[in-house]
Amino acid sequence: MSFVIAVPELMAAAATDLAGIGSTIGAANAAAAGNVESVLAAGADEVSAAVAAVFGAHAQSYRAVSARAAAFHDQLVQALAAGGGSYAAAEAASAASITSPLLNALNAPFLAATGRPLIGNGANAAAGSGAAGGAGGWLYGNGGAGGSGTVGGAGGAAGLFGNGGAGGAALVGGGAGGAGGAGGLLFGIGGAGGTGASNAVGGAGGAGGIGGLFGAGGPGGAGGLSILAGGTGGAGGAGGAGLLFGTGGTGGAGGSQTAGGTGGVGGAGGNAGILFGSGGAGGAGGFGSGLGAVGGAGGAGGNAGMLSGDGGAGGTGGFGPATGGVGGTGGKAGLFGDGGGGGAGGESFGTGGKGGAGGDAMLIGNGGNGGKGGTGFVAGTGGTPGAGGILLGLDGLT
Repeated sequence: MSFVIAVPELMAAAATDLAGIGSTIGAANAAAAGNVESVLAAGADEVSAAVAAVFGAHAQSYRAVSARAAAFHDQLVQALAAGGGSYAAAEAASAASITSPLLNALNAPFLAATGRPLIGNGANAAAGSGAAGGAGGWLYGNGGAGGSGTVGGAGGAAGLFGNGGAGGAALVGGGAGGAGGAGGLLFGIGGAGGTGASNAVGGAGGAGGIGGLFGAGGPGGAGGLSILAGGTGGAGGAGGAGLLFGTGGTGGAGGSQTAGGTGGVGGAGGNAGILFGSGGAGGAGGFGSGLGAVGGAGGAGGNAGMLSGDGGAGGTGGFGPATGGVGGTGGKAGLFGDGGGGGAGGESFGTGGKGGAGGDAMLIGNGGNGGKGGTGFVAGTGGTPGAGGILLGLDGLT
């Protein structure tokens, strides 16, 4: 007999990571095709013109293949997200059948009064349902994963101890991914936001769940692809915030455009906990495609905790054939800490994107460096550096 071992939470996180990787590969593909397409004839003779024409035809073929590969990649992301939900549902059903009688007796009055157990994980929503995941037990338990669907379901909240459930992926119609569930009130990490669906306008990624008193915010989900001409890639989901002590979640990558249009905006990094922690990094902007298209702007970095912590780095602007996306602004530091660096501007065949501004330090610490301007026929300008601390610290570099 054959066996399969699957971890639903890792599959959901892998789907989000895979969507971000797809945006990066798409930008590289667009840049590679443009380098071939922009080759000029070496001379005025017919042979040189023919060679240049061959390269131009190759570039057009490359773009077509890249678009098909991007569509396949999106289907793979959706299948992975849906598969994770299916495994999670099977896992929950199996766990329910082996629950001890003692635990059942302990949970029974809480279930009757509140519909939520004292100890135990929340139920995962069925794949394709778009329903929200169940809440974890009041004392201990992880939130259930949201179901995939036209709009992704929200992840369930954890109990006092536990991690929030991952938001469900949106599968069709440009729907938004589900928000990640909140981490345990005392200890716990927020759930990851779900991936937005692909359509004429890509769906937005879900926001990451907030962390507990001692826990990090969850990462935002990636925006969906825009697969029709004139559309815009979906915005990346914002990273979840920490609550008291904890790091902000990373913003989701903006969705890319595969048929002629603007890339999606990267999600903002989550703010750190109120007192301590570093802000989350902003998500990268999606790449645009087609003449006159602009790359998506990078997401802003999250701000640090009030007492101590570094600001999050701004996200990199997306590639745009006409203009690269603007880099995200770096987050502000706490009383003790460095400002986040500004994101680099996106690359372009035309004008490179402007770099993002660096974040400011507060009392003791260095300001964040301004992001580098994107490369292009006309290079983008660098971002403004952040200011150093009032008591001690250096300004960032351009």
